[in-house]
Amino acid sequence: MWFIYAAAAATCFGLRGILYQWTSQRPLDRNLLLFGVYLSGTLIALGMNLFMGQPWTGGVLIGLLMGLFSFIANAAMYKGYAVGKASLIALFTGLPPVVVVIVAYLLWGETLNGWQLASFAVVILGLLLIKYSQDLKLGKLKGVQWGLLTLLFFAFTDLSSKQATLAGAATLPVLAVMYGTGAVLFGTVWASGRLQAAGQVVHTAAALDDQAAPAAALLPTTEVAGSWSSGRTFAWGMFVGISNIAGMLFMIPALREGVTGIVSAIAAMNVVFVLLYARFYLKELMARREVVGLALALGGIVLLRVLA
Repeated sequence: MWFIYAAAAATCFGLRGILYQWTSQRPLDRNLLLFGVYLSGTLIALGMNLFMGQPWTGGVLIGLLMGLFSFIANAAMYKGYAVGKASLIALFTGLPPVVVVIVAYLLWGETLNGWQLASFAVVILGLLLIKYSQDLKLGKLKGVQWGLLTLLFFAFTDLSSKQATLAGAATLPVLAVMYGTGAVLFGTVWASGRLQAAGQVVHTAAALDDQAAPAAALLPTTEVAGSWSSGRTFAWGMFVGISNIAGMLFMIPALREGVTGIVSAIAAMNVVFVLLYARFYLKELMARREVVGLALALGGIVLLRVLA
């Protein structure tokens, strides 16, 4: 059953990736968007638990770490895309399962048998081929530090999620704490950015000698011409958050029952959905390496299913 949960998580995360890709082409405040995503997850988890009545045990506090790690991973990823090559950062987003396998072995003694290890390697190779870009050169590694942070903290998010299941934390309470933590962090960053921008404008306005233009007229909102309003951005984030928490609602049970590294690898297959979306909806051509990578990744998942 854990395999079905993991595949369902990959599907939901794939939908989230498609929504993120579409959103990335729009002029909006990313921190406000992610605040909406995490607040949506918080409210959904709390609302569902009103009916489910899952217990709030001490293990749900691990959700604080899950939220912190997820926040750092997302922040590092967006920073990496801002200062480095997108292909380089995308490459790192496919590697967290490797870290998860190693750390899960060190922490909990989880091992893969020979066939599982081979299948896992095939999946990772496929993901790397999908994400690899031929224009990655030693001299073009700007932003690599953000890519490494992205890799590590996405892996830590999966590992802390597994630890929450080992601690006996119920799914909905731990997700409420996780998303609540992320919402507070992203909301704080967004609000501080607004205050900083407003303060800079006020300072600039006060320094002007021209009294013909009142300072109030010089105070812009953080929205430039053509950008999404704060309300629209926040509402869209709340909508995208549905796919995000849906993935975690499947991910937690998969981690509870399955091998951590394999579950992480299957969840990382969400990139396949984004690739198919780009091919059939955006009409982007697929390079040969992407086709080979897609075939390898899917073949590896089939092997994992057979050997599960």
